[in-house]
Amino acid sequence: MVDTLYIEHAVLDLDTTAAVVSRYPKARQIVIERYGEVFNSHAQNFRTQKHNPSLILAEKKNAKVMPAPDQYETGGGAHYYFSHMLNCVYDCRYCFLQGMLRSANYLLFVNYQEFIDEIRSVAERHIDDEKPVWFFSGYDCDSLAYEPVTRFAETFVPAFAGIPNAVLELRTKSTQVRSLLAREPIDNVVVAYSLSPEPIAAELELGAPPLVKRLDALKKLQDHGWRIGIRFDPVIWHADYAETYAQAIQSVFAVLDPEQIDSVTLGGFRLPKGFYKTMLKLYPEHWLFNAGLSEQAGLVSYKPILERQVLDTVANLCRAFIAADKLFVYYADEAQQTKA
Repeated sequence: MVDTLYIEHAVLDLDTTAAVVSRYPKARQIVIERYGEVFNSHAQNFRTQKHNPSLILAEKKNAKVMPAPDQYETGGGAHYYFSHMLNCVYDCRYCFLQGMLRSANYLLFVNYQEFIDEIRSVAERHIDDEKPVWFFSGYDCDSLAYEPVTRFAETFVPAFAGIPNAVLELRTKSTQVRSLLAREPIDNVVVAYSLSPEPIAAELELGAPPLVKRLDALKKLQDHGWRIGIRFDPVIWHADYAETYAQAIQSVFAVLDPEQIDSVTLGGFRLPKGFYKTMLKLYPEHWLFNAGLSEQAGLVSYKPILERQVLDTVANLCRAFIAADKLFVYYADEAQQTKA
């Protein structure tokens, strides 16, 4: 439960601000000029704040839409990402945000209309492209986990109905899908779930729904007619990885219709070197940060031979259920995504 709200003066009168504030009637409200006063302060401890984060409501200035990393490509055309929020309600051990940010407070950019306007502008630049332009949400937060408070999907999904040459991908682990089930599906929106075998989810994805709950949400979305995606990313190497991923993949395709899955992507555990060093200091004894890793060109990932063994094993398990043109594998040593 959030007990402190920091609100930028510039967003005090926005409807989104009022809607969020109404969710926390007992919270202390502190008006600030710029979110950096709180969010970028050096006197912070990420792990301590994670137990009781505050919520910062702010205006996102400058560029709101950025070119996406190559590994986000899933067969579409140009691809971008945008972040309406920094930080996540979940506490995944492998999450790069712990290495990138000083603060664990939730930072919500509430100038939604300006995001939508910029997305439209970027899409317009690609109006003559052969393939649609993709916009990814969920890079710096979970797209749906905070939906009852942010109403992010409720606001952005309808906007994409008016941008026919664009596709919105919502990356999530959340079961907060009410707003999607309450409306008719939109053809150019994909709901992509990050999945892990249950033993990995239970140990490393703290606070996130278990695999069975995510599959239940996916089934409801698929039955309702939404395009869905499956993301085994990161694939985590461990002693019994082949068995645990085989069980997880069998569970996925026992519940979902593979013919109605938009894409499946795989990627190994990887972090920029600087983020890895910060996270290793947080968890110096954790096996995740001390097992089979090497550094190449500023990226810490599994050793190339090990990564290929692990990802190829999981890819072969997926091929038993999914068409080859729907399966994408990202190998860190290639620094690009390869269609399986």
